[in-house]
Amino acid sequence: MVLLKIEGLCRNFGGLRAIHNVDLEVHEGEIVGLIGPNGSGKTTTMNLITGFLKPSGGRITFAGKDITGLPRPRVCREGIARTFQLIKPFLEFTALQNVMVGRIYGCHPAPNMKVAAVEAQATLEQVGLGGKAAVCAKDLRLMERKRLELGRALATRPKLLLLDELMAGLNHAEAEDAMGLVRQLRASGITILIVEHIVKAIVGLSDRIVVLNMGEKIAEGLPQDIIHNPCVVDVYLGKDHAQC
Repeated sequence: MVLLKIEGLCRNFGGLRAIHNVDLEVHEGEIVGLIGPNGSGKTTTMNLITGFLKPSGGRITFAGKDITGLPRPRVCREGIARTFQLIKPFLEFTALQNVMVGRIYGCHPAPNMKVAAVEAQATLEQVGLGGKAAVCAKDLRLMERKRLELGRALATRPKLLLLDELMAGLNHAEAEDAMGLVRQLRASGITILIVEHIVKAIVGLSDRIVVLNMGEKIAEGLPQDIIHNPCVVDVYLGKDHAQC
C-alpha cells in the first residue's frame, strides 16, 4: 500500500527554484532513503511534507488523503512526525516532559497528564533513555539529545516517521546503535523516510533510495544500484569519476 505519495512537488523562494517537479512514493512498512549533496532539497522536501512550508505546486497525499499545505499540527495529527537536523528539545524541560509534549499534542493524544507521563516513560525506555527521565534536556549528551528528539516524535504515535540526519555527529558505535534502533522502529510497524549523509547507514537501512540534486529527482532504486549509478557518482564526485 502507498502510504505517502508526492506528485509534481515544487517550492520556490522568490526567484530560487528549491524543489521542482519531484515525484516520490513511500509504501507502508518501508524505509526509504533520501540523499543528495548539500542544498539539493532534502530538508525542504521534509518541510513541505510536514507543513513547515507550503508547496508552490504539486500534491501530497498521505494514507489516501490530500494533505497538501496543511498546517503542522494537522499533519502531525494525521500521523506524520519528524526529527530535525538541528536538534530542538525544550532545554529547560526534563526528558520525560519533552516526550509528554508529544503524547499530549500528537496523533491520538493521551486523555490526561497522568496517562501522558506513563506513556512518555514507556517511549523513553524504547529509545534507551528510561533512566534519564528526570534529567533536563540541556544536560544530556549529543546522542542522548538525538534519542530524546526521536522519542518526542515517536510519542505522537506516527504512522510515518521522517528522520533528518539522525546520525550526524555520532561516533561509529553510536551510529551503529542508532541504525539498530531505526530497524526496531520499522519492525514495530512504523514507516520511515530517512535523510542521511552516512553512506553505510543509508545503504544498510533503506529498501529504496531516492536521490535529489538541485531540487530535482535524478535517480531512484535499490541501494546497491544507486551507489553505482553514474549520475549519482557524478553528482557526488564529479564527471571525472562517472558518466551519465
